[in-house]
Amino acid sequence: MNDFTRNQNDALSERPAWMNGKRVNEVLFCQEFLREQPLVCVRGCFYSMDGRIDSQDLLAHRVYEKLKPWISTGVAAQVDRLLSLLRRECYEEKLPRWEDRVLLADGTLWLEGGFTEEKYFCRNRFPIYYNRNARCERWEAFLRELLYEEDVCTLQEYLGYCLIPTTRAQRMLMLVGKGGEGKSRIGAVLRAVFGDNMVTNSIGKIETNRFARADLEGKLLMVDDDMQMEALPQTNYIKSIVTADSPMDLEKKGVQSYQGELYCRILGFGNGSLRALYDRSDGFFRRQIILNVRPRDPKRTDDPNLTEKLLREKDGIFFWCVDGLLRLVRNNFNFTISKRARQALLNAWRDANNVSLFLSSTGYVAYRPEGQISSRELYRVYRQWCEDNVTPPQSARGFVGWLIENQGSYGISYTNRICLPTGRMVRGFVGVEAERSDQGGRV
Repeated sequence: MNDFTRNQNDALSERPAWMNGKRVNEVLFCQEFLREQPLVCVRGCFYSMDGRIDSQDLLAHRVYEKLKPWISTGVAAQVDRLLSLLRRECYEEKLPRWEDRVLLADGTLWLEGGFTEEKYFCRNRFPIYYNRNARCERWEAFLRELLYEEDVCTLQEYLGYCLIPTTRAQRMLMLVGKGGEGKSRIGAVLRAVFGDNMVTNSIGKIETNRFARADLEGKLLMVDDDMQMEALPQTNYIKSIVTADSPMDLEKKGVQSYQGELYCRILGFGNGSLRALYDRSDGFFRRQIILNVRPRDPKRTDDPNLTEKLLREKDGIFFWCVDGLLRLVRNNFNFTISKRARQALLNAWRDANNVSLFLSSTGYVAYRPEGQISSRELYRVYRQWCEDNVTPPQSARGFVGWLIENQGSYGISYTNRICLPTGRMVRGFVGVEAERSDQGGRV
């Protein structure tokens, strides 16, 4: 056997099974590729054991590297065909959602106790290695400076809540302060702890931009680190995301809308609480937890290296969050809410809904079984109260609508048979009337 024949035989023996002369057996290629790099594909997105692969270029590069020694023409087109076939070869309808475990970089942490090195295909894997002895003393000291003591456990439980893919607690968390307290450092730390499971976005954008909601699919946490003070024009989507228990309609640019699962929790930092332009319902505020941060101590000297110090404790911070999750699960997903936090939520609700303050005020309305007043006259009295108290009034429609919705709470009833002095019958309320001032005449 001459050297040419020997070299030719050696080349044939090294040639992969999927290389048939000058042609690629695409099915065999995909099968071998998936044996070497296990993947699944859900809704066109690839997932490895480490979670979602956001960059298709990375997979394309791996396919190219595998092809490069064997073909030299039409390589780009071949790579695109193989990526398309890989989607079909490893197709899965959906990935499971587990609430009984947290998936780490090196295995699985079971909430009932214990750690195993077993790994699964998943949407959400944390860039954390198991170390139950990890500590976070600097983080805890930072939180004691930032929050009131009774609110630290609320934050701990909420961040723990964000470790598993569920909306069972149906709450979003807002940290509110005047600025400069250090709230934004929490976002930087959470980015290191959550990795790709966290996204930074704007609550206002999520509500008003139809494409923004799809960015939350498969994410555990969305952080708005600079909530805008402008009131939200609508709140339908935010409320639906916080309480999502069924698929939502999602839309991406250039793609037909589809039904997707959202379990992303919302954490916001701002100088004021979240407000709505029209929605004053209990449902909007019931979905919020508001923690007021401590005022910044004017004598405090800021540490420019604080964020880096906190990041060095990310493993300990993660297990600090796990402790919060375990406590929340034991409490049947009911958060520990301090009196201060409850009052903060009540104050936000009152500020947004001044109708309730008007109805409980003195000197403007009186509640009597025989009392009655037209909607127009009651709204006029309400506007007078707003002017006296320097607070912007709601629209007439919003004012009357809220009264109708909450009439039972005030012992009044809506009717269309209020008789005016002219004899005309109009809409209004029975059981309430305008109070007369000491100076005479209606307020």
